[in-house]
Amino acid sequence: MKLHQLRYLAAVVQNGLNITTAARKLHTSQPGVSKQLKLLEDELGFPLFERDGRQLTGVTAAGQQVVDRALRILEEVQNIRRLSSDLKDDRSGSLSIGTTHTQARYVLPPIVQRFRAGYADVDLHLHQGATEQIAELAKLDRVDFAIATGGGELFPGLVLLPCYRWHRRVVVPREHPLARERNVTLEALARHPIVTYTFSFSGRSSLPALFESAGLKLKVALTASDADVIKTYVRLGLGVGILASMALDPVADGDLAVLDASHLFAPHLTWIGFRRGRLLRGYMYEFLKAFAPHLNRRLVDQAIRAGTSAELERLFEGIELPER
Repeated sequence: MKLHQLRYLAAVVQNGLNITTAARKLHTSQPGVSKQLKLLEDELGFPLFERDGRQLTGVTAAGQQVVDRALRILEEVQNIRRLSSDLKDDRSGSLSIGTTHTQARYVLPPIVQRFRAGYADVDLHLHQGATEQIAELAKLDRVDFAIATGGGELFPGLVLLPCYRWHRRVVVPREHPLARERNVTLEALARHPIVTYTFSFSGRSSLPALFESAGLKLKVALTASDADVIKTYVRLGLGVGILASMALDPVADGDLAVLDASHLFAPHLTWIGFRRGRLLRGYMYEFLKAFAPHLNRRLVDQAIRAGTSAELERLFEGIELPER
């Protein structure tokens, strides 16, 4: 059994059982990948994949056990490489982050600026997308850190660390009737079309559920993943905007009326996560602390050792998270 065979196996599974795509990602040939998988199956004495002719259609039960172990082995190989790099030079390397547009546009810029000032030789890569897309990147091990709000069930293999809380705000043009409301209500919002974030593809979204529970119908004019796009269509009069508090700039958005909606919508929790079992390099700890100051190295290491989500929650019980 060779390490590259396990790497080929993982790549095929992570690319939807498409050997051609896996070979392209591995910078090798499709026949070469097929041959190594066949040699691995011959050595193990049982099939790893279900097949329809030459096409892979699924992973066998025994094959899934091999895949799970192979992924852990490959992760440890990466950890050894990270350890070597850290001992030789902790001020250079790379850091890939999967996050939403709101985080990338409104939260991360000053953090990245400070981080780059201290770690100019660390290559930073930002990958923006919806929560489901970030989860896919994390699943394929394409990012070191994932930053998102909610959707924790989509990240079963990650250690999720709570960072800060934020509230929704209602935004309208200053001449809009709601701009004169001192205490906006769900009933008032239900009378207008809404422009807000794209709803979750994988589960029930909290905003429609909130209106439904109040016996109201949510009229959606437009949903978008980009807060700037939402504000653009609010300015065009398409509807009432509902978006994250940190996506509002008092200067750039001075033409909009911003209404407090904390009495209507529960606060949201933003977290940062990384693959369980991953060896974090020194500059990765520094980025975590820059993003959320309470995430010092000691607390992060304790979170890594926490065996269950309940233990992780207890670890953060006494910490008051900041609000944005």
